[in-house]
Amino acid sequence: MTNDFIRRVDKRSASAKPRTQILVDALRLSTLLLALVLLVPTAHAERIKDLASVQGVRGNALVGYGLVVGLNGTGDQTSQAQFTVQSLKATLQQLGVTIPPNVNPQLKNVAAVALHAELPAFGKPGQRIDVTVSSIANAGSLRGGALLMAPLRGADGEVYALAQGNLVVGGLGIDGKDGSRVSINIPSDGRIPNGATLERAAPTAWSAAPEVRLNLNRSDATTAARLAAAVNGRMGAGTAQAVDPMTVAVRAPESVALRTDYLSELENIEVDPGEAPARVIINSRTGTVVISQRVQVRPAAVAHGSISVTITERTAVSQPGAFSDGQTVAAPLSNIGIEQGSGRLFKFDAGVSLDEIVRAVNQVGAAPGDLVAILEALREAGALRAELIII
Repeated sequence: MTNDFIRRVDKRSASAKPRTQILVDALRLSTLLLALVLLVPTAHAERIKDLASVQGVRGNALVGYGLVVGLNGTGDQTSQAQFTVQSLKATLQQLGVTIPPNVNPQLKNVAAVALHAELPAFGKPGQRIDVTVSSIANAGSLRGGALLMAPLRGADGEVYALAQGNLVVGGLGIDGKDGSRVSINIPSDGRIPNGATLERAAPTAWSAAPEVRLNLNRSDATTAARLAAAVNGRMGAGTAQAVDPMTVAVRAPESVALRTDYLSELENIEVDPGEAPARVIINSRTGTVVISQRVQVRPAAVAHGSISVTITERTAVSQPGAFSDGQTVAAPLSNIGIEQGSGRLFKFDAGVSLDEIVRAVNQVGAAPGDLVAILEALREAGALRAELIII
């Protein structure tokens, strides 16, 4: 009876309101519900494709040696780079041109170069890949040069690709007759887009194993366990198993075609990865400091002050008296001033967050170098609850 009474009262109240007021109330209620939904924290899910790679599916490094010709007088100084002359003789001999053994051409438009490229996973004969060309002698610039046909070999010594083509060089080098030189970027290094043609495919174990192993980009036991659970939830119980904090084994069909479709569905499964460990990373060369989210400190007090030393050099002149036999002497005079800034003391309470650490350090005006010293002191005191990594 109470519920019927409430419904009748609500019905009369609604009928008593103007239609415009009802629409306004409905709009406010919708806005409130939307705000509440946005305030609910959501998990940061990532695709398996972004978290892991398939074991055995990788590129292979290729390396080679060749000659770049057609340079505008910026090639190797053949009097100092004898192997450039030897390579040129061997290349010309293959083309039917014989140079007498006692003749060494002194050329300035040829440069010996090293080549490197990457054979992509599942690369097939006929496909083209990019090639990077780098001078290995004393060539001033490779701009305007063309690479003669050169083989690219793998770690097993087999030829997997042939490279040839015109170089694209982003650098520029100009020499003056007086020995001066202006250089922009690196003129002795260039690339040949689609400059190599694959001649053979690299062997893979894509269809040999009864399972696919996923290697995480970063070792994390929590992420590995969650990834296996997500795969089992989508593909069925027992499909995936975390082998270790880096590897998850997933059962897969033996057919190559079915395995490709299976992997396509597998890599798009979303996983909520585990949080990164508490770390403070310091670049000692640039002074860059990166603090992860989970960094906390125990109760500690830090005093920060700075000392600046100023040295001024000037020359003092000693003038002899009139009608004396003395000489004017110039002597260096140094003034040294030391100024110590006012130190400030700030306190960290237990469980201080990253935001509070940064705010406290900024309030005392600490430079990056001072911040490094503060963090190292906190670690030595046992107050820094994080791994301190200096690179």
